[in-house]
Amino acid sequence: MAEAFHRSFFLKGPAGRLEAMLWTAEKSAGEPRRVAVVCHPHPLFGGTMHNKVVFQLAKTLHQAGAPVLRFNFRGAGLSEGRHDKGRGEAGDVEAAIDFLAAEFPKKSILLAGFSFGAYVGLRVGCADDRVKEVVGAGLPVNNSDLSYLMECRKPKLLLQSTHDQYGSRERIEALYKKLPEPKKLALIEAPDHFFAGKLPEMSEAFEEWFVEQDAQKARKPI
Repeated sequence: MAEAFHRSFFLKGPAGRLEAMLWTAEKSAGEPRRVAVVCHPHPLFGGTMHNKVVFQLAKTLHQAGAPVLRFNFRGAGLSEGRHDKGRGEAGDVEAAIDFLAAEFPKKSILLAGFSFGAYVGLRVGCADDRVKEVVGAGLPVNNSDLSYLMECRKPKLLLQSTHDQYGSRERIEALYKKLPEPKKLALIEAPDHFFAGKLPEMSEAFEEWFVEQDAQKARKPI
């Protein structure tokens, strides 16, 4: 893994400044295949960009050579504004995508999110042409409207604990069956929503998926 450059700064968001952190690597590591943004869980329940699952997703991407952006939604950490039940937070995600698109022009963007971050982030990522791949970890499928995924034809990975109290195995499997290709569901044998004790297994499933994605792209004729 190339040495990481950690840059802490503020993004310009629609409700004020958004606290953010960008991991990049030495130029000697070569051109990245993708750049990524990872969205955090519900801020009213302690969710920030430093959440363990979010950190693990970001670390997995960065170890594969991708620059990774994390940020705090409005009202979380040092970010300005107030929580807006997922409505205004969609604009925060767009601000993060805008930053990546400007910082890394013409690079494929992967959008990943955990829990609330998946619910809000994937809705934005599916609709934004600059985002080419979406990853949802711990989708809160029990009590969330995820119907927008039915129209999402981008490559998508769902990472779900088999004992997720906010997204049961039965409901995530039922949702998955309705989704258009390309898609993959990785069920992780974990005791709860936060993949407790099983983050390495979650990372492995994530890495396997984007390695498969890269292999498929390499096989496509130019």
